[in-house]
Amino acid sequence: MLDKVGATLGKWEQTGITGKLYEQIRGKYDMAINQYNEACAEYNRQLNVYNAGLQQYQNAVARLDQGSQAYRSNADNLAQASKQIAEKQNELGKAVSQAGKQVADGVTQLIQGQRDIDKAETEHQSKLAEFNAQKPEAERKISEAERQITLAEEKIDNLTVPAYSVSGRREGLTSQGYCVYMVIEGIVAKLADIFPIFLYFVAALVTFSTMGRMVDEERTNSGTLKALGYGNADVMLKFTVYGFAASTLGTCIGVLAGHTLLPLIVAHAYSAGFTMPDIMLKFHPWITMAAFALAWISAVVPAWLAASKELREKPASLLLPKPPAKGSKILLEHFPPLWNRLNFTHKVTARNIFRYKTRMFMTIFGVCGAVSLLTAGLAVQSSIGQIGNRQFEELIHYDLIVAEESDTNSAQREEIATTLKGKTVQSSTAVRYEELSKTTGKENDKQSITLLATDDAYNFNEYLTLRDRKTHQPQILVNNGAVISERLAEMLNVSVGDTFTVNDENGAQRTIKVAGISEMYIGHFIFMNAQCYEHVFGDQYSTNAYMVRLKDHSNANTERQGAKFMKLAAVRGVVQNTTQKNMVSTIVGSLNQIMEVLILVAVLLAVVILYDLTNLNVSERIRELSTIKVLGFHTSETTMYIYRETILLSLLGILAGYGFGEWLHRYIITEVPPDEVMFDPAISWIALAAPAIVVAVVLAVLGWIVYRQLETVDMLEALKSVE
Repeated sequence: MLDKVGATLGKWEQTGITGKLYEQIRGKYDMAINQYNEACAEYNRQLNVYNAGLQQYQNAVARLDQGSQAYRSNADNLAQASKQIAEKQNELGKAVSQAGKQVADGVTQLIQGQRDIDKAETEHQSKLAEFNAQKPEAERKISEAERQITLAEEKIDNLTVPAYSVSGRREGLTSQGYCVYMVIEGIVAKLADIFPIFLYFVAALVTFSTMGRMVDEERTNSGTLKALGYGNADVMLKFTVYGFAASTLGTCIGVLAGHTLLPLIVAHAYSAGFTMPDIMLKFHPWITMAAFALAWISAVVPAWLAASKELREKPASLLLPKPPAKGSKILLEHFPPLWNRLNFTHKVTARNIFRYKTRMFMTIFGVCGAVSLLTAGLAVQSSIGQIGNRQFEELIHYDLIVAEESDTNSAQREEIATTLKGKTVQSSTAVRYEELSKTTGKENDKQSITLLATDDAYNFNEYLTLRDRKTHQPQILVNNGAVISERLAEMLNVSVGDTFTVNDENGAQRTIKVAGISEMYIGHFIFMNAQCYEHVFGDQYSTNAYMVRLKDHSNANTERQGAKFMKLAAVRGVVQNTTQKNMVSTIVGSLNQIMEVLILVAVLLAVVILYDLTNLNVSERIRELSTIKVLGFHTSETTMYIYRETILLSLLGILAGYGFGEWLHRYIITEVPPDEVMFDPAISWIALAAPAIVVAVVLAVLGWIVYRQLETVDMLEALKSVE
């Protein structure tokens, strides 16, 4: 039996594929051989002692026989030659004496030999008893060694040629943290590409209206200075210096906050999911110079243009109030069915809107900017806030994917099966699991694609819900194509009926036809049945993994059970959903902080723009409003007379803001997410309702302020302002 085991180990060693299991079996075999050889050596030693005693006994018996034969010979000679007795008596006595001595010596040696034989037999029985006592353990070890050898031979038969791949820092198992970090960095970079420009135009709009209003308010003073002999350049210097000083001071504050406050906010967004070193605040001269240049352009240039236009008039004209804009036939009057249905107040409102076109466009554009920022910010929060719950509650129902080693034997598979039947596991199903790859995406990275194939499509739905994102129509696994995740379809630019190629674990290209596109927000997936797998890969379908549902779905328990499975010798790896959950949580948390800042800025923009335009409208038309009040209009009627324009223009701005906000939201969810994550493109009702509510609240507060202002206005003083 030991010779057979040794021969098997020799064959194993000749294959060149040894390892820890071979060394364990070889050590147990050598130990059993040593114990057997020691027992045999002790047995042979005692047997030699026995043989030596037996040889001595046989020698003594031989000598005794020889003496007896000589005695008989002498007796015969005595009978035949009695006459020679006398002569030979002495010789006979000597012979008899010598023969007796030899017999005595032989008997003594025989007795000693028997004693040696008894002693050797005793030792033999003792060693035999020891051998019989150790024989069951040795046979058990030999049997275990034979079983291990059988399992090893089975494992050797299942060995496959290993495949190697080279991955960059954006790929492979260690790329998770780097990719998430780069995602957040991309979020900040892409938002920085569009929001500063947008905010600058809104700020320039407010600055333009403010500087133009200041020039109009200083009209009488400008006429007085010109009448006193000051030149146009001297008068214009007053406005340009004011605009330069105000814009410079504001830019200094903005540069200081931009170099300190905003970087700290962004750093806090990064630190939500990473261990980051302390942020290093640096001065950016080129950006600072651009900020000052843009500030001077938006403040000094409008003041200079407005003042130069006004100073073209004569001093006598400047000493009079600015004449109101000339009325003309508006666009609505060309549609009599609509125009004739309007009452007098609404007609006046329409005329005033078209009469002050600059203010109309400023109001619409300002409200549009604020609403678009609010819509985009809230929509992005909604798009990213629910993807985790949808992915791991509505779509993916398994907690773990336990992948087997390719060289598992029956005993190891039985060990996995026993663990899957444990108290912590709710259910499990065997599937074909493979990691495919495709080089594509924004950075042309090697994307990891999870392939799950099953021969039990009915129970497959208990672990995965395959459905269309818009219609929630179930996606069925068919024999001539696969169902792929929506994000993968977007990256590959394929639709149902198209084909695409991927690389399998050995680097071979496989062509797959798209039979359906399933809603999936995190990761790239390909789902197929066994027949489709055999058609695509040209190999017989066999399972190599298990999708596992746990009774406790918490992250802590999932990680604990994953570690438990990893301890099994037959488990190659465990895919846990906790990794993807943590990645999404990090991205969502960081993007939410940035969106909160964006929403706050949008609200402040709405307040500043509407307040500035409303205040400008009231101050410019104070004489008109006083006249209306003198004619008997109540304060509420006077307020609505002017505020109705703001409300209508704000409604137009809200509608325009929804359109631009939807585009901005689409841009963010398309450009910001990483290759393996898809944000929900649907816009929630909160993103549509909240901006309208915010603008309505701001309009209501400003309407109350206008009402209080018109209620206490000094009509006589306003009407005498021309004098």
